[in-house]
Amino acid sequence: MSRVLAIANQKGGVGKTTTSVNLAASLAAFKRPTLLIDLDPQGNATMGSGIDKRQLFRSSYDVLMGDSSIEDALVTNATAGYHLLPGNADLTGAEVGLLEELGRELRLRHALEQLRERYDYIIIDCPPSLNMLTVNALVAADAVVIPTQCEYFALEGLSALLETIDKIRRFLNPGLKIEGLLRTMFDPRNNLANDVSRQLLEHFGEQVYRTIIPRNVRLAEAPSHGLPALIYDKSSSGATAYLALAGEMLRREEASAA
Repeated sequence: MSRVLAIANQKGGVGKTTTSVNLAASLAAFKRPTLLIDLDPQGNATMGSGIDKRQLFRSSYDVLMGDSSIEDALVTNATAGYHLLPGNADLTGAEVGLLEELGRELRLRHALEQLRERYDYIIIDCPPSLNMLTVNALVAADAVVIPTQCEYFALEGLSALLETIDKIRRFLNPGLKIEGLLRTMFDPRNNLANDVSRQLLEHFGEQVYRTIIPRNVRLAEAPSHGLPALIYDKSSSGATAYLALAGEMLRREEASAA
């Protein structure tokens, strides 16, 4: 059964796009049909997938505005093995463009109905803010993956996101769940990082993934080459960590099904 996961955090710089791209590539490596959706106007998931965001004929913006079917806007990342609904700066116009449209919060959910069953996983890269794009992602999603750095301000952002998820659950998507919290850019030599990691485990328990994404130069370099870390350097600690995350998610899914 298809699962739609929004990768979300209202705080920027916590590894949302890195997680979206590398999780999609890792799930594809496990032979799971995967679609990555770029809903961030920065278009970083698009560029990190080797697609030039400045040369798009159709994008996620056109799908949200009803000017294109989602099938016509898809591109294939043959190297990494997943499909992509690309995004670019056009998405900045979605907030105004959707303002007076009926059912504006449901646009992405309705678009995905056309092809949802083709994929085992649909990963949505959200922008670092609570706007109509993020709301569309959360309404379309079955669950939320929350990347978070183990630092003080990350905890503040996490609190705001949980409030947002609760509101979406109450008014627009009752089935929305928190899939898991992912510790990113982790440096075990940092005392604060270890303290915050312990706090997350104490507060959220099993919702925190056992897999931890380390700070890794190869992981940071890969987007500039338009590649997931798994393709850029599969032996790197970053690539290995995201493969481990995909494996953990699949095991959770199997355990839940059982």
